[in-house]
Amino acid sequence: MSQQKEIKIYTTLVCPYCVAAKNFLKSKNLAWTEVRIDTDAAEREKMVELTRRTSVPQIFVGDTHVGGYDDMMALNRDGKFDALLAE
Repeated sequence: MSQQKEIKIYTTLVCPYCVAAKNFLKSKNLAWTEVRIDTDAAEREKMVELTRRTSVPQIFVGDTHVGGYDDMMALNRDGKFDALLAE
C-alpha cells in the first residue's frame, strides 16, 4: 500500500464543521495534522494567506486546497476525494 498523502486541517476548538470533518476522516481511517488557528495567530495568518478564506475548517490534501467541510463532502460524493488521496 502506498503512503497516504498528508492531510492538514486548520481548525478551532468550537467549530462543529471541524469536528464533522475530523469524524469523516476518522471514518475513512485517515491520519491528519490538525492546526489550531484559535491558539496560534501566526498559523491563522498563514491559513488566510494560503486559502484567502477566514472560515474553518480549511482542508489540504498534499498541496491541494480542498476547501471546507462542504467542499470535502462534495468531492467525496463525486468520488474524487479518494482519487485525490491516491494521486
